[in-house]
Amino acid sequence: QVQLVESGGGLVQAGGSLRLSCAASGSVFRVNVMAWYRQAPGKQRELVASITSRGITNYADSVKGRVSISRDNAESTVLLLMNSLKPEDTAVYYCNADVSVPHRYVYWGQGTQVTVSS
Repeated sequence: QVQLVESGGGLVQAGGSLRLSCAASGSVFRVNVMAWYRQAPGKQRELVASITSRGITNYADSVKGRVSISRDNAESTVLLLMNSLKPEDTAVYYCNADVSVPHRYVYWGQGTQVTVSS
């Protein structure tokens, strides 16, 4: 099993920056892809960024050029660096881990609130 704990959310002024962290524990060697999703009130959950076990990254069009996803601490922690934040970035951000062994399963963190004021 994989456990995910997010941190780093909070209130930030528009145009500012924020760093979100996702600490993974458990069978982290089984994780194929880790990602950040977000969900604003009344809206669908959407992918923000993802990173594979080999370091391949992917970003949603809405955040390209403004966010960066990376891994550190021997790939046990995933970071989401966000710059030039906009009020529309306000949402609960969730860490996601996609495992491939023994069966495909997706784990979710508890979420961390990001609020961007105008």
